[in-house]
Formats: sequence, structure tokens, C-alpha cells
Amino acid sequence: MKKLLLIFIVVCFSSICLYAQSKTIKGRVIDEDLEIVPYASIVINDTVVVGRTALNGSFQIEIPVAVKEILLRDVGLENTAIVLSDTCDEAEIVMMFLGSYDFMTLKKVDRLRMKRFKKLPALHKEA
Repeated sequence: MKKLLLIFIVVCFSSICLYAQSKTIKGRVIDEDLEIVPYASIVINDTVVVGRTALNGSFQIEIPVAVKEILLRDVGLENTAIVLSDTCDEAEIVMMFLGSYDFMTLKKVDRLRMKRFKKLPALHKEA
């Protein structure tokens, strides 16, 4: 009976330690025109808001180690999902403007978005 109680206590404490692990992610958010993005929401698991960017576009958040993706949302900009690696602790993010593509075919919209998306590495170097 004592062994069973001991095993139960060890399992409880080890699971608490696993849930308590977290990591700090810091970074900066800009848009396509290299302007800072203040007060953008930072979300994990599609529903939990863990922070916002500061007035200068920078952020620092604490997230659980198990989280592999963060989502950034702001008015007038497309939602941006960032996949984090295990060694990632800094992120520089360029968000694209949310465009209105009325009266265009989906194929043309995809071409226009891809054209803008391909410019992002050059924009990021310039930033």
C-alpha cells in the first residue's frame, strides 16, 4: 500500500512539473511598408490571447513549451501563423495587408497574393 501511495505521489508531481514548463518568445512585428504594428494580438491554440505588441511593435510573451505555433491578428492585416522550432526564442514577423479582391477569379487572387508574398524576403532584409 505504501508503494502504491509513493508511486501516485511521484506521478502527480512529475505531471505538475511538465505543465509548468514555459519559454519566453520575444520579437518585433512590421507590415509590408516596414511600418511597426502596434497592439496586434498574439494568440495560441486559436483562442487564447497571450499578449499584444507594444507601441513600438515589439513583444515578449511566455508560452508553454508544448506550443509550436503562434498566431498574430490585427485589423487590416492578414492573420499570420508562425511555426516555432524548439530552439526559437526570437521572431521577426512581417504581416501582409488584408486586401479586397472583388470581382476577380480565385486564380487571379492567388497570383496577386503570391506576387506580394515573394517580395517578403527582400522586405525583411531591408527592415
